[in-house]
Amino acid sequence: MERVGALVIGAGVIGLAVARALALAGREVVVLERETAIGTGVSARNSEVIHAGLYYTPGSCKARWCVRGKALLYDYAAARGVAHRCCGKLIVATDAEQIEALQRLADRAAANGVPVEWLSAADVRQRAPALRVQAALWSPTTGIVDSHGLMQALRADMEAAGGSVALASVFDAAEPIGARGEGGWRVRGHTHRGEPFALAADVLINAAGLWACHVARAIAGPDPTRWPAPRYAKGSYFALSGRAPADCLVYPAPQDAWLGVHLTLDLAGQARFGPDLEWLAVDTPEAIDYAVDPGRADTFYAAIRRYWPGLPDGALQPAYSGVRPKIHGPDEPAPDFRLDGPAEHGWAGLVHLLGFESPGLTSALAVAEAVAQALGP
Repeated sequence: MERVGALVIGAGVIGLAVARALALAGREVVVLERETAIGTGVSARNSEVIHAGLYYTPGSCKARWCVRGKALLYDYAAARGVAHRCCGKLIVATDAEQIEALQRLADRAAANGVPVEWLSAADVRQRAPALRVQAALWSPTTGIVDSHGLMQALRADMEAAGGSVALASVFDAAEPIGARGEGGWRVRGHTHRGEPFALAADVLINAAGLWACHVARAIAGPDPTRWPAPRYAKGSYFALSGRAPADCLVYPAPQDAWLGVHLTLDLAGQARFGPDLEWLAVDTPEAIDYAVDPGRADTFYAAIRRYWPGLPDGALQPAYSGVRPKIHGPDEPAPDFRLDGPAEHGWAGLVHLLGFESPGLTSALAVAEAVAQALGP
C-alpha cells in the first residue's frame, strides 16, 4: 500500500492552504478532492471578502485567525500576484438601536486589535451621497480577493513543493494504524469511475467543508458522539444592474450572528447584494439546490432601502448562492471554529476542521499554521 506523509481531505481554500504549509515543511502531501476541480464548494460561492476581524469574540479562534489570516493573505496576494483590493467597508446604522450595535462592534474591534473609525451622517454623505444613515463605522482593512486565483496559487505552491491533488477521488473511510493512530492512518476511497483505492498516511487532515461532519464520522478512532450533526444554511446573492451607491463595501449594523444583506463589489467593480439566510432541511451536500429563487428579491429590496432608499425597482437580478457548513441550529448561538487535533481527541496525526464558514477564506493561511502546530514536527 502506498504511504504518504500527509493526506488532506478537501481541496477548498483551507485544505489547499493546509496542504501547502505541510508540503513546504517537507511532508509528502496528497489532497483528495471528490469533485473534478478544486474549490467548487464553500470556497467558490461566497462574497470573496477579506474580513478585518470586527465581529468575533475576543480571544476566539475566529478572531485570532481572522486577524492573523488577513495580514498573511494581503502579503501573500501581493507576493504571488493574486488579484485583490483593500477597498474598506462602511458598517452603517439607520436608527438609534443600530448605533448602539455599532458601539458594541467598535468595542469588539478594539479588543481584537482591528482599526475602525466613527463617521457621522455628514461624513457618510460626503463619501457615498446615495446612502442615508445616522452614523457608520469605517473599516479600512477590509478588502476583496479573487478566491479562485488564491486557490490556484496555493495549489501551485503545494505542487512545487512536491505535493499533488487527486481530483474525482471520494473519501470513504479511514482507520488508525497501531495504538491510537501512532502508526498513521489507513484510508479507503473510490474514483468517479467506481475504482477503489487505498493508501496510508502519517497524518490525516479533514478539511472537507460541507462534508466535514460526515468525514469525521467515517474515521475510526475518536468517539463518534463528539462530532456535531451537519447543518446547512443557504445564502442567495443578487447582482445590481447599474452603478453601485458606494466605492466600498457596505454592511448594515450586525443582527445577532447574521451580518445582514450587504453590498459587496467584485474586482471588476460589479456590485452584488447578499447573502440572505435560509436554513436548509437537508442531511447531505448532495441534496443542496443552489438555484436562486427570484422571489427572494422582495426581502432584499426592503433591507437595502433602509440604507439606500434610492435603489430602483427591478435593479436586482438573481446571481448565485452559497451554503455555509454549520455545526449549530438556527436557534443556537454560533460556535467558534472547531479544530480538533491530537490534544483534543487523543489520537495521533489526526485533525478535524469543523464549522469553517466565514471568515474561513480570510483565515485560511492562519488556520494552516494552526494545523501544522497541532500536528507537531
